[in-house]
Amino acid sequence: MKRKITLISGDGIGLEIMSAAAEIIDAAAGNIEWEEAIAGQGAYESCGELLPKKTIESIEKNKIALKGPITTPVGKGFRSINVQLRQYFNLYANLRPVKSYEGIKSLYNDLDLVIVRENSEDLYTGIEHMVTKDAAESIKIITRGASERIVDFAFKIAQKEKKSKVTLTHKANIMKLTDGLFLESGRKVAEKYPNIKFEDVIVDAMSMKLVMRPYDYQVVVAPNLYGDILSDLAAGLIGGLGMTPSANIGDDIAVFEPVHGSAPDIAGQNIANPTAAILAGVMMLKYIGEDSSAAKIESALKRVLKNENLHTKDIGGSLSTMEFKNEVIKAL
Repeated sequence: MKRKITLISGDGIGLEIMSAAAEIIDAAAGNIEWEEAIAGQGAYESCGELLPKKTIESIEKNKIALKGPITTPVGKGFRSINVQLRQYFNLYANLRPVKSYEGIKSLYNDLDLVIVRENSEDLYTGIEHMVTKDAAESIKIITRGASERIVDFAFKIAQKEKKSKVTLTHKANIMKLTDGLFLESGRKVAEKYPNIKFEDVIVDAMSMKLVMRPYDYQVVVAPNLYGDILSDLAAGLIGGLGMTPSANIGDDIAVFEPVHGSAPDIAGQNIANPTAAILAGVMMLKYIGEDSSAAKIESALKRVLKNENLHTKDIGGSLSTMEFKNEVIKAL
């Protein structure tokens, strides 16, 4: 019986890279049936809605979605569709693996850590207003329940991935109530996992330490904003956002996506790197129990990335998106 999964191509380069990822998954796993849906700027242009009801219903029904990048205007316009999806489905955990691959020029080799980002609150709730015409205020919300839930999720990831340490990052020296609550919650949860080392690091120091000594860290758990920033910083250690997938996970629904944006400047040119989308597909397959298919795809991708003659333009090569996809399928 085939497993039905919602496929959202998104905006910009999304159509190209998600098509490539889906075709690779089809080549490795014969039991996936895609239900295509739309969201974002392209959806608005075609049906007048940024997040159509049909797309919501598809995700609710299928429980799993593979989603491409969606354009979000900076400073004005509509709110992030990504944030809306996370809040609507209570996808409280954002999982971002940071893994280096042979053949990719990066600052570190053999790096393998995971950033676990709280996904439901903090400044990303979008509660902000103008106090006067010259002053704006944004409200940061941290709750005990969400904090304990995400730290517990991080420890469970450590157990699953056989990691021996969880590092919580915060700014409790300045934000003593909000970040203080996050830290207090983390310490409480850590008591349930005596076999896993627990430490906390202030976020500005964490930024420096991740650049200087990333091998010291295995699982990093953070509130929403810090997790977003640190995961992009960590992507810079392994070759950029083109190499980084992510998962948004709730109690019974999960959405998998590349971390990078929609890159409208190169959309339609068949030059985008589909690696992050492919790796998001690998994460999705593992999540639904298709470990064998996930391993096949990652192994094939590793072989292609190892050969510098088979890279896309952004990582120093000359292959098109579709040529790169074909090489991965060939390696399967």
